[in-house]
Amino acid sequence: MGSYALDRPVTRRKSRVLLVALAAGVLALVTSLVSAPTAHSAENTLGAAAAQSGRYFGTAIASGKLGDSTYTGIASREFNMVTAENEMKIDATEPQRGQFNFSNADRVYNWAVQNGKKVRGHTLAWYSQQPGWMQSLSGSSLRQAMIDHINGVMAHYKGKIAQWDVVNEAFADGNSGGRRDSNLQRTGNDWIEVAFRTARAADSSAKLCYNDYNIENWNWAKTQGVYNMVRDFKSRGVPIDCVGFQSHFNSGSPYDSNFRTTLQNFAALGVDVAITELDIQGASASTYANVVNDCLAVSRCLGITVWGVRDSDSWRSDQSPLLFDNNGNKKSAYSSVLNALNNGAGDGGDPGDPGDPGDGGQSGQLKGAASGRCVDVPNSSTSDGTAVQLYDCNSAGNQKWEQTSAGELRVYGNKCLDAAGTGNGAKIQIYSCWGGDNQKWRLNSDGSVVGVQSGLCLDAVGAGTGNGTQLQLYSCTGGGNQRWSLSA
Repeated sequence: MGSYALDRPVTRRKSRVLLVALAAGVLALVTSLVSAPTAHSAENTLGAAAAQSGRYFGTAIASGKLGDSTYTGIASREFNMVTAENEMKIDATEPQRGQFNFSNADRVYNWAVQNGKKVRGHTLAWYSQQPGWMQSLSGSSLRQAMIDHINGVMAHYKGKIAQWDVVNEAFADGNSGGRRDSNLQRTGNDWIEVAFRTARAADSSAKLCYNDYNIENWNWAKTQGVYNMVRDFKSRGVPIDCVGFQSHFNSGSPYDSNFRTTLQNFAALGVDVAITELDIQGASASTYANVVNDCLAVSRCLGITVWGVRDSDSWRSDQSPLLFDNNGNKKSAYSSVLNALNNGAGDGGDPGDPGDPGDGGQSGQLKGAASGRCVDVPNSSTSDGTAVQLYDCNSAGNQKWEQTSAGELRVYGNKCLDAAGTGNGAKIQIYSCWGGDNQKWRLNSDGSVVGVQSGLCLDAVGAGTGNGTQLQLYSCTGGGNQRWSLSA
C-alpha cells in the first residue's frame, strides 16, 4: 500500500438572532443580514486567519523553550491553540505509579492560557514514552494502571482542555490494517474502548480524539483499519468525538490529494477531524496550502497544528519542515498558508454549515426577560475565562454580541460565549473562539438559549435579576431567567 513514514526516535515530540418573538420588521432585517455575504478582511497572523472560518491554527510547545524570546514571540503572535510537545505524556506526568508530576505540563498550559490560547492534551494512552514502572506491567495490572493514569491526568485538567488525544498510535504500520502489538494491546482488544469510556467519565467537556500517523491516505490499510474502528465505536455509542491526523508528510509518506477524501469520510461518521502534528519535508508552499484547503473544505475540520515553531525546534529539523526557519523568519510556506486561510475564510464546507461563522445574523445586546439587564463582560475584560454577568444595559462593546451562522455568540469579534462544562451550574465565560460545541448555542423561538454540547439552558444563577448576577448552564425550565432577546 505504499511506503510509510521514516523511522522516528522514541524521544521525539508527539508524539460553535437569538430567535425570539420578533416583530415582522426585525425579522426582515435578520433575513437580509443572513442572506448578505460577509466580507472578511485579510488577517496577518495564522491564528486570526484560521479563526475567520471558526478554526484554529496551533503549534506544539516545549516547556524548555519558553525562555527563548524569539520562540515565544512567534508562538504568542501566530497561534491560537497549543499542544504540549512531551510534557503531558505518560512518563512526564506519572514518573512513579500513583505519583503525578504536572510541573512542566502546567508550565506549558499556563503559558498558553495566559497568552489567550486553547490547549490540546497529548496524550493519555500510548505504547511509547511509558515510564519504566508501566513498562514492567502486563495484563490486568497494566489495564488498571492505564485507567488510573487517565483519571489522574484528566482530573488535574478537568474542564480546561479543548481536545484530548486519548489513545495514540494504536494501529500497525504496513498492510494489515490491524492493531499494533503493544503491551496495552495485549491487555485485551477492548483497551481502546475502555480508555475512551474512562476519559468521558473523567471529563465530559473535552473532545476525545484518536490520534495516529500514516492514516492520511484513504487507500492505505492503516487508514481503513482506523476508519473501521471509529465506525464501530460510533455504532455502539463509544464516546469518540474526533480523529487526529498527525500529517507528517515526507518522501516515505507523501501528501496525496485524497487526504481531503479521508477527512470527509471520517467526518461523515459523525466525528470531528483535526490535523494535529503537521510538518512537511522541505516545507513545500503548495503542499502546505493544499493541506490547509483540505481542512477548510471539510466543515468538521476543527483546525491545524504544526509540530513546532521554527525548523530548529522540529523533531525533523534536518528536513526543514516548518513555516519559520531556524532564525524565526517566515518562509514561503508561511505565506501560502496565510493566504489559503484568508482566502478560505467562510468557505469551510456547505453554506451555513456549523463550522463556518461567515454568514452572520443579528447583533446587539443580549437582554434577560426577567431582569431587563444585559449579558455583560465585567470591566470590559478580554481575558479568557472571564465569567459573564447581568448588568445595566449600555452601549459599550462588552455588551455587544454577534450571532454567527456557526451558532456562536461573539463579543469583541474574537471571543465567544463559552460553557466551561456540561452539567448544571457550569460557568459561562468568554473564551477565544475555536469552534468547539461548548461555544455553540441553539437559539429557540421561546427565547431560550440552549448549549449544543450540553443540552442545558443559559440561566441567570438563582433566578437573580441584579447587577453582577452570574450566568450558568442549567436544566431548561422556561423561567424568565432563562429567556433572552437580542436587540440591535
